[in-house]
Amino acid sequence: MTDCIAIILGGGAGSRLYPLTLLRSKPAVPLAGKYRLIDVPVSNCINSNVNKIFVLTQFNSASLNRHLAHTYRFDNYRRGFVTVMAAEQTQRSANWFQGTADAVRQCIPHVSIYRQKYALILSGDQLYSMDYRKIIDHHMANDAAVTVATIPVTAEEAPGFGILKTDEHQEITEFYEKPQDLSGKSSMVSESMEAAGRVYLASMGIYVFDSELLFQALDQHPDDHDFGKQIIPRAIDKVKVVSYPFEGYWSDIGTIRSYYDASLMLTDPLPGFNIYDTNKRLYTNARMLPPAKISGAKFADSLVSEGSIIGESSITRSVIGIRSCIGNHTTIRDSVLLGADYYPLHGLESSERIEGPEQPGVGDHAFIEGTIVDKNVRIGNKCIIRNKEGVQEHDGENFYIRDGVVVIPKNVSIPDETVI
Repeated sequence: MTDCIAIILGGGAGSRLYPLTLLRSKPAVPLAGKYRLIDVPVSNCINSNVNKIFVLTQFNSASLNRHLAHTYRFDNYRRGFVTVMAAEQTQRSANWFQGTADAVRQCIPHVSIYRQKYALILSGDQLYSMDYRKIIDHHMANDAAVTVATIPVTAEEAPGFGILKTDEHQEITEFYEKPQDLSGKSSMVSESMEAAGRVYLASMGIYVFDSELLFQALDQHPDDHDFGKQIIPRAIDKVKVVSYPFEGYWSDIGTIRSYYDASLMLTDPLPGFNIYDTNKRLYTNARMLPPAKISGAKFADSLVSEGSIIGESSITRSVIGIRSCIGNHTTIRDSVLLGADYYPLHGLESSERIEGPEQPGVGDHAFIEGTIVDKNVRIGNKCIIRNKEGVQEHDGENFYIRDGVVVIPKNVSIPDETVI
C-alpha cells in the first residue's frame, strides 16, 4: 500500500491507566510479557504494507521514543519509516496538543510533504489485528471521503462509546457521543452480531481520510480538537462518511481493568487475539535474551517470556514478563508480571542501566493473586499480595488498587513478609 500514510496517536496523560503510566505513556505500556502496546498498530501497518508511519507523542514519551528507535528500522529498499513526532512549539502554535485532531493538525507540515492520497489515523493503545488494506479498499469501493472502522456492541456497552448510525449502504447518517438513551440508534449488522445483541455500531477510533480533505478540515476549523467529538460529526453533514464493519477481537486498553482482562485473555487456550499467527506477526525489540530457565515449577495457562529464571513455584493463568526471576515455593495466580530491564546484580561491575532495586523479582514463599506487578519490582520473601476484601479503589504505600486490581508500581521494593 504505497499511497497511504499512517498517523498513530500516542494518547494523552493516561490517567485511567495510572500507575502503569506513572513513568511512561500509554502506548509504551508492556503487553504479553515482551511487547508494548505501540507494537500492535505498527505491526498492523507493516503487515498491511503501510510503511510510512508517524507516531505523535506528548506525555512521558521518553520510554516510547527509545523503544521505537531501537525496534523499527526499515531497509533502504522498502523506503519506509517510523518517525516520532513530539509536541513542539512553532510559529503556528505554542501549545501542547489539545486533542486527537489538534495533534494531527500541528504535524501537518511534516506529514503533508509525502502527498499520499490517503491518511490512516490510528490509536496507539488498542489491542486488535486488522489488515488496513481491506479498510482502504472499502473506502475506495464506496467512493467515501471518510471511513470509520466500527464494531458492533451491546446496549450495555454502547454508553461508553461514540455510537454511529448507518443506512442500508453503510453510509453513516448520525453520530452520538456516549449516548445514554439508545432509542432508534441501532444499525444493520450481520446475523451473528444481531443474535448476540450487538446491534449498536461503536467507533473504534480508526479512520481513513482522503488526505486533502483531512488537511482542509483541520485548517478550516482550528477550534475542532477531537476527531470523535467534532471532526467526524462535522464531516457526516458535508461529505460521504461510511462505516467499515469489523467483527474480530478488539479491546480499547483505557483502564487498569481492561488492561488486566486483555492480558489474561492471552493465556486462554484459544485467545481472541492470536499472537501466534505467523501471517500477522507482532513485532517488537529483538533483545537477544537467553531462553527461560524453569527449575521444578508447575505452570497452567500462562505465558512465560524469554530470559526468565523460575524456581520450584506454582504459576496459574498469569503472564510472566522478560527477565522475571521467581524463587521457590511461591504461588502466582491470575496476575501480570511485567518483568525487569536487568537481572539481579551479581557484582558492582554490571554495566546495565539500573532504575529500581538491585534484586528485582519475587522471593521465596510469596503469594500473589489478582495483581499487576510493574517492571523492576522486588517482592520479598513470604509476601502476600491479594485483594481479599474486594476493595475497588485505594492508594497505599507502594501499591494501588484500581478497578479491584492490585498494582505494584515500577521500581519499588516490597519488604519481606509484607501483606497487602
